[in-house]
Amino acid sequence: MIALIQRVSQASVVVCGEQIAQIDTGLLVLLGVEKTDDAVKADKLIHRLLGYRIFEDPQGKMNLSVQDIKGEVLLVPQFTLVADTKSGMRPGFSQAAPPEEGESWFNYVAKKCESVLGKIQLGQFGADMQVGLINNGPATFWLQV
Repeated sequence: MIALIQRVSQASVVVCGEQIAQIDTGLLVLLGVEKTDDAVKADKLIHRLLGYRIFEDPQGKMNLSVQDIKGEVLLVPQFTLVADTKSGMRPGFSQAAPPEEGESWFNYVAKKCESVLGKIQLGQFGADMQVGLINNGPATFWLQV
Protein backbone atom coordinates (compact mmCIF):
# COMPACT_ATOMS: atom_id res chain seq x y z
CA MET A 1 0.00 0.00 0.00
CA ILE A 2 1.33 3.38 -0.99
CA ALA A 3 0.32 6.85 0.16
CA LEU A 4 1.65 10.01 -1.41
CA ILE A 5 0.90 12.63 1.22
CA GLN A 6 1.01 16.35 0.65
CA ARG A 7 0.83 18.99 3.33
CA VAL A 8 -1.76 21.43 2.03
CA SER A 9 -3.37 24.69 2.98
CA GLN A 10 -6.24 23.77 0.65
CA ALA A 11 -7.28 20.84 -1.56
CA SER A 12 -10.37 19.77 -3.48
CA VAL A 13 -11.76 17.16 -5.85
CA VAL A 14 -14.08 17.84 -8.78
CA VAL A 15 -15.97 15.12 -10.68
CA CYS A 16 -18.06 15.96 -13.78
CA GLY A 17 -17.77 19.69 -13.03
CA GLU A 18 -19.05 19.33 -9.45
CA GLN A 19 -16.88 19.76 -6.37
CA ILE A 20 -17.34 16.62 -4.26
CA ALA A 21 -14.70 17.21 -1.58
CA GLN A 22 -12.74 20.11 -0.12
CA ILE A 23 -10.40 20.65 2.84
CA ASP A 24 -8.39 23.46 4.31
CA THR A 25 -5.19 22.88 6.31
CA GLY A 26 -4.27 19.22 6.43
CA LEU A 27 -3.24 16.34 4.20
CA LEU A 28 -4.10 15.42 0.65
CA VAL A 29 -3.51 11.66 0.52
CA LEU A 30 -3.26 9.83 -2.80
CA LEU A 31 -3.69 6.12 -2.06
CA GLY A 32 -2.51 3.23 -4.22
CA VAL A 33 -3.39 -0.38 -3.40
CA GLU A 34 -1.19 -3.31 -4.39
CA LYS A 35 -2.19 -6.96 -4.91
CA THR A 36 -0.31 -8.04 -1.80
CA ASP A 37 -1.95 -5.58 0.59
CA ASP A 38 -3.75 -6.79 3.69
CA ALA A 39 -5.13 -5.44 6.98
CA VAL A 40 -1.70 -5.47 8.65
CA LYS A 41 -0.23 -3.26 5.91
CA ALA A 42 -3.29 -1.00 5.82
CA ASP A 43 -3.28 -0.49 9.60
CA LYS A 44 0.45 0.26 9.58
CA LEU A 45 -0.02 2.82 6.81
CA ILE A 46 -2.95 4.47 8.61
CA HIS A 47 -0.90 4.72 11.81
CA ARG A 48 2.00 6.32 9.97
CA LEU A 49 -0.23 8.59 7.88
CA LEU A 50 -2.10 10.06 10.84
CA GLY A 51 0.98 10.28 13.05
CA TYR A 52 3.52 11.47 10.47
CA ARG A 53 5.05 14.68 11.81
CA ILE A 54 5.23 17.08 8.86
CA PHE A 55 3.54 20.18 10.28
CA GLU A 56 5.58 22.89 11.95
CA ASP A 57 5.67 23.36 15.71
CA PRO A 58 6.05 26.85 17.27
CA GLN A 59 9.84 26.64 16.69
CA GLY A 60 9.33 26.06 12.96
CA LYS A 61 10.37 22.38 12.99
CA MET A 62 8.38 19.60 11.32
CA ASN A 63 7.26 18.06 14.58
CA LEU A 64 3.45 17.86 14.52
CA SER A 65 1.04 15.40 12.90
CA VAL A 66 -2.29 16.09 11.24
CA GLN A 67 -3.90 14.88 14.47
CA ASP A 68 -1.81 17.28 16.56
CA ILE A 69 -2.91 20.29 14.52
CA LYS A 70 -6.51 19.05 14.25
CA GLY A 71 -6.10 19.21 10.48
CA GLU A 72 -8.27 17.73 7.77
CA VAL A 73 -7.66 14.79 5.43
CA LEU A 74 -8.72 14.39 1.80
CA LEU A 75 -8.24 10.76 0.73
CA VAL A 76 -8.10 10.14 -3.02
CA PRO A 77 -7.78 6.73 -4.70
CA GLN A 78 -4.95 6.62 -7.23
CA PHE A 79 -4.00 3.27 -8.71
CA THR A 80 -1.26 4.83 -10.85
CA LEU A 81 0.94 5.09 -7.74
CA VAL A 82 1.64 1.37 -7.98
CA ALA A 83 2.79 1.59 -11.60
CA ASP A 84 5.99 -0.17 -12.59
CA THR A 85 8.07 2.53 -14.28
CA LYS A 86 11.49 0.88 -14.17
CA SER A 87 11.73 0.34 -17.91
CA GLY A 88 10.06 1.09 -21.19
CA MET A 89 7.97 4.04 -22.24
CA ARG A 90 4.65 2.96 -20.77
CA PRO A 91 3.76 2.21 -17.14
CA GLY A 92 2.77 -1.32 -16.16
CA PHE A 93 0.04 -2.02 -13.63
CA SER A 94 0.55 -5.71 -12.91
CA GLN A 95 1.13 -5.02 -9.20
CA ALA A 96 -2.08 -3.00 -8.75
CA ALA A 97 -4.94 -4.63 -6.90
CA PRO A 98 -8.01 -5.46 -9.03
CA PRO A 99 -10.57 -2.61 -8.93
CA GLU A 100 -13.01 -4.27 -6.52
CA GLU A 101 -10.18 -5.16 -4.12
CA GLY A 102 -8.67 -1.68 -4.43
CA GLU A 103 -12.01 -0.07 -3.66
CA SER A 104 -12.50 -2.32 -0.65
CA TRP A 105 -9.10 -1.37 0.80
CA PHE A 106 -9.68 2.31 -0.01
CA ASN A 107 -12.95 2.15 1.96
CA TYR A 108 -11.18 0.33 4.80
CA VAL A 109 -8.55 3.08 5.07
CA ALA A 110 -11.22 5.79 4.85
CA LYS A 111 -13.29 4.24 7.66
CA LYS A 112 -10.29 3.79 9.94
CA CYS A 113 -9.07 7.36 9.34
CA GLU A 114 -12.57 8.68 9.96
CA SER A 115 -12.81 6.75 13.24
CA VAL A 116 -9.67 8.54 14.45
CA LEU A 117 -10.23 12.03 13.03
CA GLY A 118 -14.02 12.23 13.20
CA LYS A 119 -14.54 13.23 9.59
CA ILE A 120 -12.56 13.08 6.38
CA GLN A 121 -13.22 14.01 2.77
CA LEU A 122 -13.04 11.49 -0.07
CA GLY A 123 -12.33 11.37 -3.75
CA GLN A 124 -14.51 9.06 -5.85
CA PHE A 125 -13.17 5.60 -6.63
CA GLY A 126 -13.01 4.89 -10.36
CA ALA A 127 -13.98 8.42 -11.38
CA ASP A 128 -12.11 10.85 -13.61
CA MET A 129 -11.22 13.41 -10.95
CA GLN A 130 -9.67 16.84 -11.11
CA VAL A 131 -7.64 17.31 -7.93
CA GLY A 132 -6.62 20.80 -6.95
CA LEU A 133 -4.29 21.75 -4.14
CA ILE A 134 -2.11 24.38 -2.61
CA ASN A 135 0.88 22.40 -1.39
CA ASN A 136 2.23 24.09 1.72
CA GLY A 137 6.01 24.02 1.60
CA PRO A 138 5.95 22.29 -0.81
CA ALA A 139 5.97 19.23 1.42
CA THR A 140 5.29 15.88 -0.25
CA PHE A 141 6.14 12.45 1.17
CA TRP A 142 5.94 8.87 -0.10
CA LEU A 143 4.84 6.32 2.50
CA GLN A 144 4.94 2.65 1.53
CA VAL A 145 4.32 -0.40 3.68
